[in-house]
Amino acid sequence: MNRKYTIPYEEIGAEKLSELLHAFYERVGRHPQLKSIFPEDLTETTRRQIQFQTQYLGGPNLYSDEHGHPMLRARHIPFKITPDRAQAWLECMKEAMDEVGLEGKFRDVYYQRLVLTANHMINSPNEDEEGLE
Repeated sequence: MNRKYTIPYEEIGAEKLSELLHAFYERVGRHPQLKSIFPEDLTETTRRQIQFQTQYLGGPNLYSDEHGHPMLRARHIPFKITPDRAQAWLECMKEAMDEVGLEGKFRDVYYQRLVLTANHMINSPNEDEEGLE
């Protein structure tokens, strides 16, 4: 059997990825659990996320070329990322995927990769769990 491997970035394309991340950050900027850990102006955050997701999905190394190694966990340590915030982040992404019409196997695989990433970023317990450790 001869299977052709498709690079995820080529499957989604630059335009759809940009559309997705703009829709995503619109939600993040309004989300009560997330807006406090993000800057008020999300322009630069969105630009960097487009660079990162381009690279993450197998496209050009835009993020690393400008900012160095992603070091995801290290870059997120200053921010209190709880399980609830990780879930809220994923919910914003799921809604953005719905808005831009991202469907099918690509969406499922991409979302599952983002679930792993979101869970990896958790560095604090939920507010109601503090002091129970």
